[in-house]
Amino acid sequence: YQDKEEVVLWMNTVGPYHNRQETYKYFSLPFCVGSKKSISHYHETLGEALQGVELEFSGLDIKFKDDVMPGTYCEIDLDKEKRDAFVYAIKNHYWYQMYIDDLPIWGIVGEADENGEDYYLWTYKKLEIGFNGNRIVDVNLTSEGKVKLVPNTKIQMSYSVKWKKSDVKFEDRFDKYLDPSFFQHRIHWFSIFNSFMMVIFLDRDLGDEYGWKQVHGDVFRPSSHPLIFSSLIGSGCQIFAVSLIVIIVAMIEDLYTERGSMLSTAIFVYAATSPVNGYFGGSLYARQGGRRWIKQMFIGAFLIPAMVCGTAFFINFIAIYYHASRAIPFGTMVAVCCICFFVILPLNLVGTILGRNLSGQPNFPCRVNAVPRPIPEKKWFMEPAVIVCLGGILPFGSIFIEMYFIFTSFWAYKIYYVYGFMMLVLLILCIVTVCVTIAMDKFSLRRINCNLCLHVFLLLLFFQNKDVWLISNIILLWIYGGAIGYMGTSAFVRKIYTNVKID
Repeated sequence: YQDKEEVVLWMNTVGPYHNRQETYKYFSLPFCVGSKKSISHYHETLGEALQGVELEFSGLDIKFKDDVMPGTYCEIDLDKEKRDAFVYAIKNHYWYQMYIDDLPIWGIVGEADENGEDYYLWTYKKLEIGFNGNRIVDVNLTSEGKVKLVPNTKIQMSYSVKWKKSDVKFEDRFDKYLDPSFFQHRIHWFSIFNSFMMVIFLDRDLGDEYGWKQVHGDVFRPSSHPLIFSSLIGSGCQIFAVSLIVIIVAMIEDLYTERGSMLSTAIFVYAATSPVNGYFGGSLYARQGGRRWIKQMFIGAFLIPAMVCGTAFFINFIAIYYHASRAIPFGTMVAVCCICFFVILPLNLVGTILGRNLSGQPNFPCRVNAVPRPIPEKKWFMEPAVIVCLGGILPFGSIFIEMYFIFTSFWAYKIYYVYGFMMLVLLILCIVTVCVTIAMDKFSLRRINCNLCLHVFLLLLFFQNKDVWLISNIILLWIYGGAIGYMGTSAFVRKIYTNVKID
């Protein structure tokens, strides 16, 4: 900034403190606008639009390093309807969010007296802005001027601005919003150590038995539903690639400092990694003898977008009905559809063609019998339902603590920034998932049960239902875990049957 250059105060959203996902436009409450001439509308990025960011000009005159003495900037003509709106907001503990130079500020709308009979509105915004050189590095808001809400009266809204020199570096200005005592607590390190020890204990020789050798002619039999199964595997591999890349980018770029940047990055990376989906899904479908590869390509390309967008659009209708800021604009929906049809689909097609031509030929170490082998009666603890429940406990335990920190940051106004922990947990989850699925499938093979594909995928379904709050996230995590488990188990089974001598 140059001295006396305009500094814009953007008003974002307002909503109840106890539910940060319920937000509305700031001026949905009958606040008045400052007298300064309106500037051009802020154009949100794709991530901001999907997250409900709704920046509107406050109308306050603020200039860099130019103090503003306390003064009135507008007046509210408080009739009964406007008073009822403010009373409702105060009863539900509404607070609002503002931005100055991309730094967030929060303020409370008002408060009630001890008896809950009279309600008061904070009318004075006292802004203190810290600067270091020509950069803004700190912003604080103090709400004062408590005025009782009485119908058919006029309420004057006022503000002041005080500029203070600060020693905070520009690159460190976001540190005040972080909570190291919470995210870097000893329990966080303990959870990583606990998960690591779990991996060590899983690394154990399970011994040798003869039963698994008897099913060499059936173990590589194609899935009963190769079209859906290969699409799920391809989608799971893509989710893994997206998770890995986004976490690495977040560790390098500090994405938490910019509104909507995490979601925008995830969408871009998902579209760019579509060939991964096509390659693994298309090659697996070809190896299993599938003929309708174009249909498989379409299902693989749109499986994840259809689930995520379907859930989002359903919630969007509810948001539109309640006039919430979370409502997705029509232009944003068109942009998402264009990404799906003109970016994801062509790249998925490229990956499918490469997968079918490079690794689409069956190269099983054992010949598949023409007639399926009958499966003998199993003991109760080898039933698929029992295996799914027991096998999901260890992967759930490896991510339980990290999910707590993620959900706390989501619901409790904390900024999640420890992506190094998330990377470790992601890798540990992969290792634990692969180890558990290999162990469970080896138990099945010993008992001459060669139906591996479905069991491997269902194995990861149980533990997500314990703590994940959103159905779409449950399904995405299930697809991701199932794909990782299948890839690891498939490599293991191929290895043991390659090294064994079949009579």
